[in-house]
Amino acid sequence: MADTTRTLPPDIEIARACKTQPIADVAARLDISDDDLERYGKHKAKVSLDLYRRLADRPTGKLVLVTAITPTPAGEGKTTTSIGLTDGLNRIGKRATVCLREPSLGPCFGMKGGAAGGGYAQVVPMEDINLHFTGDLHAIGLAHNLLAAVLDNHVHQSNKLAIDPRQVVWNRVMDMNDRALRNIIVGLGGVNNSVPRESSFDITVASEVMAVFCLSESLTELRERLGRMIVAYNRERKPVTAADLRAHGAMAVLLKDALKPNLVQTLENNPAFVHGGPFANIAHGCNSVIATKMAMRLSDYTVTEAGFGADLGAEKFMNIKCRKSGIRPDAVVIVATVRAMKHHGGVALNDLASVNLEALDKGVENLKKHIENIHRFGLPVVVAINSFSTDTPEEIQFIRDKCSYLSVKIVRADHWARGGAGAEELARAVVEVVEQTKTDFSLLYPDTCTLWQKVGIICREIYGATDVLADKKLREKFHALQESGFGELPICMAKTQYSLSTDPGLKGRPKTFDVPLRDVKVSAGAGFVVVLTGDIMTMPGLPKAPAAEMIDIDENEMVVGLF
Repeated sequence: MADTTRTLPPDIEIARACKTQPIADVAARLDISDDDLERYGKHKAKVSLDLYRRLADRPTGKLVLVTAITPTPAGEGKTTTSIGLTDGLNRIGKRATVCLREPSLGPCFGMKGGAAGGGYAQVVPMEDINLHFTGDLHAIGLAHNLLAAVLDNHVHQSNKLAIDPRQVVWNRVMDMNDRALRNIIVGLGGVNNSVPRESSFDITVASEVMAVFCLSESLTELRERLGRMIVAYNRERKPVTAADLRAHGAMAVLLKDALKPNLVQTLENNPAFVHGGPFANIAHGCNSVIATKMAMRLSDYTVTEAGFGADLGAEKFMNIKCRKSGIRPDAVVIVATVRAMKHHGGVALNDLASVNLEALDKGVENLKKHIENIHRFGLPVVVAINSFSTDTPEEIQFIRDKCSYLSVKIVRADHWARGGAGAEELARAVVEVVEQTKTDFSLLYPDTCTLWQKVGIICREIYGATDVLADKKLREKFHALQESGFGELPICMAKTQYSLSTDPGLKGRPKTFDVPLRDVKVSAGAGFVVVLTGDIMTMPGLPKAPAAEMIDIDENEMVVGLF
C-alpha cells in the first residue's frame, strides 16, 4: 500500500531504475544450477521439476506466513511487507526467499492494480509479472476451457454419459474482468452448435484448475486431481468427471510447463518465486505448494503470504494448504496500518491523517481478533505496522498497550519507502520469535468432523459468529455430500473479505451476528468443499474508470500508466 502523504517516484519508475541481476546469478544464491533453469529472457526463469524431485529429502528452513487485518480502502500492504521482510532478512544475514501469487490481468486493468509490491519493496521485472509473465494463467485458462469444449462436444455428439444439460456445473473462464459474461447462453444457432443451455464465465484465478494446480506436487498428481473434478451430473444425478470425459490427460499436457515454478528477484536482487494465484475468498488464496516447498528446501527463511485477512487467507493456508502438503509456519506476521484500524473504528477515508484514539480503540479490536485466531493454531505472531508518515508515536504505543495481554511483538516497518533497510527491525523480531518460541501447531478441526461441524467451527471460532443459518434444502445438500464420501474434506469458506462477518458493512470486530449460508459445492479435484455465503463474485466487473484507460505505450515503446 502506497503512502500518498510521502512522495516517491511511481512504482514502475522505481522498478525500471533497479539494477537487476541476470536470473542465473539470482538462482546461484539458492544453489540452483544453470542446468535447472529455463530462461524467459534475462530476468525471469522457470525452475525444473527435476530439481524439485532431487530436493525431496533435504531439510527445510523456517517458514513465515504473512497475513493481515481485515482489508480496507485505507490499505494494509501485505505483499509489500512480504517482500520488504525478505529483503530485511537477507540484510541481517539470513538466506531468505519470498513466495508470492501471480497477478491476474483482471485487477491490473480494473481497480486493484498489480501484485508485485510497491515503492522500494517490489519484485521485478514488475511489468512482465503483472502483464502475462510466463503465460501460466493463460495455460490454466486454456486447460479449463478445453474441458468445457470437450464437455459440450460430448453432449452434442453422443452423450453416452447421459449428461443432463441442466446439471452442467463447469463453465468457462478468462483472465479479465467482464461483467457482461457473468451469465450467458451457449449453443445457440441451430443443431450444429450443440445443445442450448445457460452458462457463465469466471475469472481464470477462480477456476478449480488453478486450485488443483497450486496443490499438486507433480505432473502425475496434477493429472489425477484434474481427472477428479466434477463437471456435470447425469440424469440419475450421479457426478460426471473430467476423467469420465477423458480430458484430464490433454489438460495436464497444457499445464506441463506452467507447473514449473517461476523465479524472479526483488529490487535488492533477492530470490522470489511467483507461482500460481487462486482467489482467497472462493479458494485457498496461496501460491503453489511446489514453489513454497522448493524455497523452504533452498533457504534459511521462506516468506509467503495468504490472501486478504487472516480470517480468509490464513485460515485456509492452515486448514487446506498445510493439511494437504504437510508444511507448517514457524511464525505469522500480521500486517496492519494505523490508518486502516482508524477506518475500522469509523473514521472516514479523508480524515485518517488526524489522531483519533477513540476510533483507534475500536479499530484495534479487529487486529486483536486476528491475533487470537493465529494463536488458535498454536503459532507465534509478530505485528507489522506498515508505516505512514502521518502515524504518531502516541498511536503506535496505544496499539502496543491495547495488545499487550496477547504477548506479541509490534514493530513499525518502513519498507515501502526504504526497502529492506526499513524492515530490518521487523526481520530481527521475526527471527527472535522463530528461534525462541516453541510452536505447538494444530489444525482448527480434524478430518473426522462432519462438514456441518467444520463450518460451525470456522464461523464461531474464526469469525466470532453466534450461529450458522441454512435452510432445509441446503442442509440436505450438506448431508448428501457427507454421504457421498466427501465428509473428510476440509472446508473452503467463500465470504466477503471486507468484514469478519458476511456483511461487508460491519467493520472492526462485529458482535452477535449470524452467518447465513447460500450454497455448498464440492471441488473434488482440489480436495475441499466450498461453502458460499453472501454474494461472492467469481467474475469481477470493471469500475467506472478502469485502470486500463491509463495504460498505454509511449513514443519510446515504453509502458506508461501501469501503477
